[in-house]
Amino acid sequence: MRAIKLPEPPGSAVKMPEIFDTGISSVVRRAIIIGNGGAGAEHQCIGLIRALGLGNNFTLHRVTRPKGGYNYWLRWLPVPVHKNLDSVLKHIWSDWRRVSLSYLVKGHEGEVNSVHEHFDSPVSSKGSTALRALSQDGRTIPEADAANIASIAMQDLDREGPLLVVASGRDTVPVAAAVKKLAQDAVFVIQIQHPRCSLEQFDMVITPVHDYHPLSPTAHKEVPRAILPWLTPRQPPDKHVVLTTGALHHADAATLRAAANTWHDVLGPLPKPLVIVNVGGPTRNCRYGEDLASELIRSLRCIIHTCGSMRITFSRRTPPEICDLLTKELSELSKVYIWDGRGPNPHLGHLAWGDSFIVTADSISMLSEACSTGKPVYVVGPERCKWKFADFQKSLKYKGVVRSLTGAEDMRETWSYPPLNDVADSAKRVREALAERGWSF
Repeated sequence: MRAIKLPEPPGSAVKMPEIFDTGISSVVRRAIIIGNGGAGAEHQCIGLIRALGLGNNFTLHRVTRPKGGYNYWLRWLPVPVHKNLDSVLKHIWSDWRRVSLSYLVKGHEGEVNSVHEHFDSPVSSKGSTALRALSQDGRTIPEADAANIASIAMQDLDREGPLLVVASGRDTVPVAAAVKKLAQDAVFVIQIQHPRCSLEQFDMVITPVHDYHPLSPTAHKEVPRAILPWLTPRQPPDKHVVLTTGALHHADAATLRAAANTWHDVLGPLPKPLVIVNVGGPTRNCRYGEDLASELIRSLRCIIHTCGSMRITFSRRTPPEICDLLTKELSELSKVYIWDGRGPNPHLGHLAWGDSFIVTADSISMLSEACSTGKPVYVVGPERCKWKFADFQKSLKYKGVVRSLTGAEDMRETWSYPPLNDVADSAKRVREALAERGWSF
């Protein structure tokens, strides 16, 4: 008897997972962050990594500079030059002290020469210029070395897949560019913030639109014509560039949910509305002093009766005199709590539990985080900003995500807006760029 062949039911064919169609080596499952030790810069990288689903599979490598003393004035040098110069200066200073002491004690040059033979020559790179016991979750953070990161990318490429490299900060630019040059077929390199150099050295650059302020007609009126050729960037954004409104950050929904749980017992019982005041510090393009602090104090005194509770925090850039003035004038108010910097930082808890935010105009990071919540955000001192900072303030007002603090507000009234979504939008563009290369997450 002839076998009867039954038709296959619709959709019964088993589709193989995409990983077998494209190959394991095209799936990105690991990442390295190149940081500079600055919380703001590194949090931008972490935020993007989490949005791409690699939050549990990344390692941090850090570019470090010598610290202390004259090194403050050398911080504008390229990192390798700075380290070498610091080593030479330490060597000269060390030898000068030894020779001077020996000369005074021994009394003649012959003895001085013999002293030299008993001391090691130049200060070892493992001395004070090297990585100092930096750790994260109990693990030592390795120095960011391009050759080492490229080697990691090439190791077990067929089994581990390509490596995503995300860097942020001026000091990380040469390292990230070198990684792409050494292992271009095994890495996808993203530089956050404009690198002020050729964009061809990176696979993608993610930067706020206000970084292109030097190309605007307004900028051309703000600086002398002779300076314009030296300003960067000099070219409009190309295909490498993803433009954002503000700064990337790590305060995503999952992070804020966890923070809400962590700070539930402290912030949950507070009377509503809970108003959060974040005070930064003056910068080169947003200058202020005790005069703005006094304006802020007057405004807070005017609105305090409409608040259930108010919590004030300072940043590391806040001048001591401003901290002291605000503490002196407001700590006596029963509704006000001023964090003194001791104990766990409540910043993420404030973002999760706060009903509205008051932020000084100098901090792009704090404003970007607050404006991603969809809750009311009031800015203090936006008129004091200049150059690209002024562009940033204008863009926030144009989008309707901030209002200037006047002191006439009723904090019980609320308003909303489409929150800034720069992190998710950037992650989407990264996925699209990887898909063009035939890679996926």
